Amino acid sequence: MKVYFSDFFDVNPDVIEKYGAFNISLINDFPLFIDPFLLFHSDNKEYQEMHREILHYVTFLRDQSIKKGKMSDGALRSWYCFPEIKQTWLGYSKIGNKGRGPGMDFARALNDNLHGIFSNFDDNRISRSSHLEKLCLIKENTGRDSISDFVTNLIKGYLFRYTQNFAIENVDPSNLKKFRVPHISFNYKTKTWNPEYYMLPIYNGDFVLLTPKDLLTKDYIWINKHNLIDKFHDIVDIVSNEELRYRLNEYFFNSLPEPEYTNKGKEKAYRKKDNAIAVNAVVREYPEFLDYYIKYKEDHGEEAKSLSEERVEEVNKLFVKNLSLFIDQLSQKTEFYKRKGDTLEESYERVIFLKNVIEDKDGYRIFYSNGKPFKRESDIHIMFRLTWYASASAVSREANEGRGPVDFAISKGAFDKTLVEFKLASNTKLRQNLKNQVEIYKKAHDTEKSIKVILFFSEKEEKRVKDILEDLGISHEKYVVLIDAREDNKLSASMVK
Repeated sequence: MKVYFSDFFDVNPDVIEKYGAFNISLINDFPLFIDPFLLFHSDNKEYQEMHREILHYVTFLRDQSIKKGKMSDGALRSWYCFPEIKQTWLGYSKIGNKGRGPGMDFARALNDNLHGIFSNFDDNRISRSSHLEKLCLIKENTGRDSISDFVTNLIKGYLFRYTQNFAIENVDPSNLKKFRVPHISFNYKTKTWNPEYYMLPIYNGDFVLLTPKDLLTKDYIWINKHNLIDKFHDIVDIVSNEELRYRLNEYFFNSLPEPEYTNKGKEKAYRKKDNAIAVNAVVREYPEFLDYYIKYKEDHGEEAKSLSEERVEEVNKLFVKNLSLFIDQLSQKTEFYKRKGDTLEESYERVIFLKNVIEDKDGYRIFYSNGKPFKRESDIHIMFRLTWYASASAVSREANEGRGPVDFAISKGAFDKTLVEFKLASNTKLRQNLKNQVEIYKKAHDTEKSIKVILFFSEKEEKRVKDILEDLGISHEKYVVLIDAREDNKLSASMVK
């Protein structure tokens, strides 16, 4: 069964591990991306040089932005817009490995920042270095995915050399091809990109790229807006200027919206988003606060390294090691991948397989970091998609037939289609979705087959979803499947006893 790079190119996974690369799947993207801070904080001199080159290019963009004022769309597309490098098989693609990359919204936001509030981008009186990530701390459309895609394009020459060196040494020449790759190095005199040629592994007519694990992370880049808001008061405490420290605190509290009554209506309380509103106001009034935040993140750089290693290993353990072992067991010892039947039963078997991985094979760990759950449907979507590689059924993700998207539509021709919908138990519209949504989708997709899958992360969520199912009269419905992703009721399991 071929799922991973090691399978398709007949390379021992241990060889890939020793080289330091991530053993990607060629079925679907894994939820990992490059964090530019790991370049900055690394002891690897080549990584540090790549970080300096990124800053050099951003400084060029800043200088052009100031010089030209309003940048033309042509210049924005040439200098800011890059396609996602889908050949890394990393990111959050809907299905397969096709993403969008940083587009014009990102280009305009980055350009606006560079000739506006961050025109002093390379002024480092507080932090030790400039950081591209600073540009995503104040404006929308410059978030994690766009920053990672932008950085990946700026260092892709290294990724191509890294993959080429491994491939020539370890991959059969029949599986290699020379590719001409555009936009590898930038000529600052002509202000144009130069192409290069590389000998690379080929799959489905396209090349494949490996990425070093020590550049990857999951969930958030180290310097991020979410953390800026969460750590606001810690950052204020390290501001050496007493007067500025006082002004930051005062402006924050004066910028908080009026508290609202709680659900019980007995007393007023601040909402979670109120902190974000106040911090955004502080940043607009005192942009130097961002430099103190970046200094704080630089000073805690070892945490970035260890946290990223932990998150990457979590993905590696679940999506590569554990899942590949389980797939081998199913293919060798059972008829799981040989069974034939309609799409409803085929889909149901894979849902139950996934339930078993999460509940009994430590799969729940993929949803946690530092004991806190990341409640995202996207992670379980990837897990579910990877169970379909050996099926004759067509699998479409978020198929839309005119009345809204559905997570998965599994089909064998026009007359055998099953819809699979994943929901979180914490979803405030869960009752409404269970009652109405899939029924609407079934009509739109002209099918009467559907499976509803619900994940819960706490005892409270479990009780809530079971109460809803009881109220709706579907608590014993076979095709409504609950998956227990709780951490507090699990004993550590092992894939192989």
